Amino acid sequence: MRSGLFITLVIALILPIAVSAQSLGSLGGISNEAFTLSVSPQYPSPYSQATVSVLSGSIDVTNSTITAFVGGKEIYKGSARPFSIQLGKTGSITNVKVTAVFGGALFSQTISIQPQDVVIIAEPISSAPPLYQGKSLVPIGGDVRVVAMANLKDANGRSASPTTYSYAWTVDDTRIANSSGIGKSAIIVASPLQYRSRSVSVVVTSASGNLVGGASFSLSAAQPSVRVYENDPLLGIRYDRALSGSYTISGAEATLYAAPFSLPTTGGAPFIQWFLNGSSVQIGNSITLRPTGSGKGSASLSLTASSGDLTPITTVLSLIFGATSGTNFFGL
Repeated sequence: MRSGLFITLVIALILPIAVSAQSLGSLGGISNEAFTLSVSPQYPSPYSQATVSVLSGSIDVTNSTITAFVGGKEIYKGSARPFSIQLGKTGSITNVKVTAVFGGALFSQTISIQPQDVVIIAEPISSAPPLYQGKSLVPIGGDVRVVAMANLKDANGRSASPTTYSYAWTVDDTRIANSSGIGKSAIIVASPLQYRSRSVSVVVTSASGNLVGGASFSLSAAQPSVRVYENDPLLGIRYDRALSGSYTISGAEATLYAAPFSLPTTGGAPFIQWFLNGSSVQIGNSITLRPTGSGKGSASLSLTASSGDLTPITTVLSLIFGATSGTNFFGL
């Protein structure tokens, strides 16, 4: 997640990586199939912690004495429970050796964990105002562009060429074959239904196949909104203050700007329509209001923002204008 807006989601919203290769061994001539080692997460990120678990269908590991070594140094001894190890920089190899003593017999396994730097960035294809410094959210009924940024290194710190990386994308446990392959670092994913989530993961492999990393995260769609701002002739659009409830027109005219947030834009910009006292009067993001007459009055201003099959989002303002009592109409 380097640019764009990150999701890390879990990612983290978002989401790093790793590659683990394992080799098996034994002591005292005992079969090395007695137990296996499992690493979680499958693709840990650099400088993170990985959890190692001892699994077996051959010996009773719950009644065994487990000893774990990292780099020849004992880091754990006791019953068979998961234990954590600290990983190093990208591409560095952490060798873990685990022995199990059961029924007087000694068993041993080793595993090598090599974290790799893979980050997923979610780029919702949804609306946001021009120059908006924040990030639009995952749109309901829209799409999200998901980008993987990977930096795979060997144990000596040498990086493989990113143009040669192969990307394997999975969405909701389904491999997306037509979006996977060499150089396919991005994928377009349909937004999940409201109140649901969608998992996206990627496995990145170097051309040689020796370096592997991965990342995953969960997408959740957000309720879109449309906000109204005053467009000041000198200061421009007042994004620092969204209008709500009522708005008083103090001058000869006032221009308001509608900003739709997180509406899907796959099929184009959201359609905005303004209504004055229930009658359609304007289409587009902006509307200019000019009170006429000499009395004081009020009116109801509303707008709808819609996109595709999404239910239109509505915002209502109560307008107050004029200085004295009376009945007036707006000139638009």
